[in-house]
Amino acid sequence: MDKITFREAFKAAMVEALNEDPRVFLMGEDVGRYGGCYAVSNGLIDTFGAQRIIDTPLAESGFVGAGIGAAMGGMKPIVEIMTVNFSLLALDQILNNAATLRHMSGGQISVPLVIRMACGAGKQLAAQHSHSFEGLYAHIPGLKVLYPGTIGDARYMLKMALDDPDPVIIFEHVMLYNQEGELPEKNSIAPMEQAVIRRPGRDLSIITWGGCLYKALQAAEQLAALGIDAEVVDLRCLRPLDRATLLDSVQRTHKAIIVDESWKSGGMSAEISATLAEFGLWYLDAPVQRICTAEVPIPYAQHLEQASLPQVTQIVTAAQQMMASSESAVRE
Repeated sequence: MDKITFREAFKAAMVEALNEDPRVFLMGEDVGRYGGCYAVSNGLIDTFGAQRIIDTPLAESGFVGAGIGAAMGGMKPIVEIMTVNFSLLALDQILNNAATLRHMSGGQISVPLVIRMACGAGKQLAAQHSHSFEGLYAHIPGLKVLYPGTIGDARYMLKMALDDPDPVIIFEHVMLYNQEGELPEKNSIAPMEQAVIRRPGRDLSIITWGGCLYKALQAAEQLAALGIDAEVVDLRCLRPLDRATLLDSVQRTHKAIIVDESWKSGGMSAEISATLAEFGLWYLDAPVQRICTAEVPIPYAQHLEQASLPQVTQIVTAAQQMMASSESAVRE
């Protein structure tokens, strides 16, 4: 299998979509001549021209609204928002228009819109460029929310999203763009709404997505050396949430750690914990553990930024404590 970076995978997905369907176009801030803030669209304007790779003003509400209108008119726009923090300027358009129009029109209006957002911390971009708001968007009915954490998903999820008749948001973690991996075959990629077991295990489930996936996999490797067999569940899609795969995993392992780069209060980790308590309580041999970002705006200083984020050592420690507590309870 060929090796490519996440950046190249995201770009290849857009090239494929632009080549296959004349209704597809890309719009956003600096996506054209500049090549994208994270260079994902670099060179696309030379290939496809300024009518399909559209540089917009710095006005998120305006160009997201234009994307919604284009989708209603039969086009398939890909709207890039430079960073998830800036998407809040378009929240009215996303929540009150894109997410509601099918419902409010009695099913007559489709909005086949894809919104791509860079997100996450680790590059010292401080509190206005580094947050993880996927839980906010996963709260909204009418949207589908994807968060690819593998090269294969980065390459092939966009096509699935463009084929969906409703608005889809794709989060792209900034720390993944330079990571390199092997590109799997297209037919090996699960449907976009399905969670995937990235590493099977029997002792506990580590549930995560996106930028934290590799931390979870690294932690599982370290735990294996300590005799703890951890299963890693990659959610991939946060709305709709694949509760069946979550519950199936916990039914096997009887323990769960959730790793979430967003804040603990009211976030995705809370929703997943509630799901396990509501539908899987009798499977659990220990309380669910959550490893989340500290309840502060993301700091600029590198040591503080890293201290605020979930880390591999925290996952390993939590797993060891969980196993020790469970074994102690059994002995008693």
